[in-house]
Amino acid sequence: MKLIRTLVVSLLSALLICSANVHAFSLDLGGIDVGGIAKAIEGASELGGMSEEEEIILGQEMAAGLLGAAGLVDDSELQAYVNKLGLWIAMQTDRPNLPWTFGVLDDDDVNAFATPGGYIFVTSGLFKIMRNEAELAGVLAHEISHVTAYHHVEAIQDQAAFKLAGGIAQVASKDDDDLVEYAMNATQELYTKGLDKDDEYEADRMGVVLAARAGYDPFGLPACLHTMDAISAEDSRIALLFKTHPLPADRLERLDVAMGEKLDDYSGHSTEQTRFQQFQSRLIASN
Repeated sequence: MKLIRTLVVSLLSALLICSANVHAFSLDLGGIDVGGIAKAIEGASELGGMSEEEEIILGQEMAAGLLGAAGLVDDSELQAYVNKLGLWIAMQTDRPNLPWTFGVLDDDDVNAFATPGGYIFVTSGLFKIMRNEAELAGVLAHEISHVTAYHHVEAIQDQAAFKLAGGIAQVASKDDDDLVEYAMNATQELYTKGLDKDDEYEADRMGVVLAARAGYDPFGLPACLHTMDAISAEDSRIALLFKTHPLPADRLERLDVAMGEKLDDYSGHSTEQTRFQQFQSRLIASN
């Protein structure tokens, strides 16, 4: 168990190095007035006695569980690209100092995941069906919003096992293997059952605003949801996503109401199709 954990932590460390130089990621904001976008992400205090340090520890262990199920795509340039993009978006939130780490999982399923503390993963299956960088930015912004809104932390604190264990501080004080086992159980429960639907709808609303703040067309996420909606429910690639999330059509309907015309002025901002498709082509060619 400790050997597996060491290997996974090494992978996370490598991804963190990829994200270190966010300033090398050049974005033309097109004169976007970030101050004119409604503030959708407000600061949140520590929840239920869980400190930020404890949140990060738990998130790292949960990320290790995800990486144990599906490894990273073996393409350091692709991983660096997604890390730079993700970190740029995360810098627009009220939690820029988390150890934000992003990765592309070698998994044909269409899905994306976040863990507490700022660990975000997109599957290669999802990456392949996107059309441009604005869609990727929208998906990453959605997952980032789960972290900044403490959705997973709240869900874990509601789990009976967490209450019986006395909280993360008590779990973390035990043997390393106890913490790993607890995190694995929490990961399995969260990512097979999914978050509350209201959390998903909130992350959608926050995500489109966050993408716009980062200089991207806020309609990237809705465009990606349209693509997902067109995939047959019988397609095995989408089965887990449909099980753990509201249907794309429902998410689109709620986003349409929430967005209205509020973000129309930001439609047409960066989509960065060429750069994205270069990496997408590499990914497709590698399989």
